[in-house]
Amino acid sequence: MQKKADLVNSPSHYLSGNIECIDAMVSAFGEEQVRVYAKINAFKYLWRAGKKEGAQDTDLAKANWYAKRATGQDPRRQ
Repeated sequence: MQKKADLVNSPSHYLSGNIECIDAMVSAFGEEQVRVYAKINAFKYLWRAGKKEGAQDTDLAKANWYAKRATGQDPRRQ
């Protein structure tokens, strides 16, 4: 049985080689800028939750992921 892709914590389309986009962003822009980005992204996912058919749970999970990231946590390691 094939392992189901984790579309919230480690989506494969956010990976280039062995680095995730969020890590490249920290490297390029710094932790504080990425926290601001994460806060805005959390807002976006809350805003659109329930507006895309069948995606409400995923949008809420992503909003939670970005809210944690905005506070300096790394949800991938929890």
